[in-house]
Amino acid sequence: MGHSEKEIWTDRGIRLFCLAFSGLAPTLCSKLLYYKAFGRKLDLKSPRTLNEKLMWLKLNTYRDNVLITQCVDKYAVRSYIREQGCKEILNDLIGVWDKPSEIPFPELPQRFVLKCNHGCGYNIICQDKDLMDQQNVMCTLKKWLQEDFWRRYAEINYRHVPKKIICEAYIEDRQQKVPVDYKFYCFNGHAKYVMACAHRDEDYVKYYFFNRKWQLERINPASVAAPPGFTLPKPARLEEMFAYADRLSAPFPFVRVDLYAADNRIIFGELTFTPAAALDTNRLPETDQMFGGILEIPLNKESL
Repeated sequence: MGHSEKEIWTDRGIRLFCLAFSGLAPTLCSKLLYYKAFGRKLDLKSPRTLNEKLMWLKLNTYRDNVLITQCVDKYAVRSYIREQGCKEILNDLIGVWDKPSEIPFPELPQRFVLKCNHGCGYNIICQDKDLMDQQNVMCTLKKWLQEDFWRRYAEINYRHVPKKIICEAYIEDRQQKVPVDYKFYCFNGHAKYVMACAHRDEDYVKYYFFNRKWQLERINPASVAAPPGFTLPKPARLEEMFAYADRLSAPFPFVRVDLYAADNRIIFGELTFTPAAALDTNRLPETDQMFGGILEIPLNKESL
């Protein structure tokens, strides 16, 4: 087992190298990161695994692509969702600002979510505004806005995103629980698998893969370890969710479409083009090979 992308980021030497050279030499940085994660060279001439093919797409088809830039932007992607005729699944937008000092905290609802739009992990979930440390929130947002997220793992698909802060409605079901997060793995415009995230409101999270018929696919550690006959409750609107994922993924060789199911409503989460920065060491090697075999990529470097 290699090092995950988060573990790699703790390596000071690699971190400094990528921060300095991701813009000048993204391929070299990607090769270094891949070797650190997997202990083998990155094959960009004949990529076979999903991680390898996502690295290739990141450095070629997805590189400096206007549509990709729009869709990795957590604010601009809302326009793409509307353009695809899916505005009904957008979460309510409370506000968008360029800097923390512009946020009208007294006007915000009691529960909300603040996000920076230019990367991953930039989320502040407020469940009770009265208990929120406003000054700490503002300092955190300011720090995030100063970061060039794309430099961490040479994810140049994020490079041209104009940095903003957005506020969206807090998502919960009627029991005031965090809804299940469904991540649809879409290959060449077809959502083939969905990964359901369970126990998100507890101290641990487990992920299980299902096919379009909601049959467990034993292709990741939790699914492999699940007892015979294991399943999770089937979402009431599963077929519609797959249809949304198909429609939203249509222009792309690969994208993961994240959706929430809150009671009887489907809510869009985000589009992810390079899950785990294409350094997913938690994916079973045989699954990485299988996913790579499903994904067809334009090796002639043609754009979308």
